[in-house]
Amino acid sequence: MRRAALIDSGPLVALLNRRDAWHEWTVEQVTSAEPPLLTCESVLSEALFLLRKAGGGPAEIAAMLESGALRVAVSLVDEGSQVFRILRKYADRPASLADACLVRMSEVFPRHHVLTLDADFRHYRRHRNRAISVWMPDA
Repeated sequence: MRRAALIDSGPLVALLNRRDAWHEWTVEQVTSAEPPLLTCESVLSEALFLLRKAGGGPAEIAAMLESGALRVAVSLVDEGSQVFRILRKYADRPASLADACLVRMSEVFPRHHVLTLDADFRHYRRHRNRAISVWMPDA
């Protein structure tokens, strides 16, 4: 059965960078995911920043967005107050804006799994106390 996914910047970078240590794992996961992959603007910003060192990035991400394989499904314009609530909750962790957006997306899209390489998602909670369904490599 295909899983619906919210994609984090780590797997997005690994998907587009063949030299990334998690490239093969990510390709396997994305191939088995239910399209489209959902994300947010802050994940795209992080991924583009990280990909500039590896070369490429903007054209590949633009192509994924244009084809519908990747879709920005939550915007700070609409969800900013909830995203910043989450950032305040995790002020003691190195939670990024992208992390908080993905936590909020897990609330908005509860059947989706967060496809990530970030172990902090095992500690984050949606709706204050519910575990987030994560899709990540084994430790």
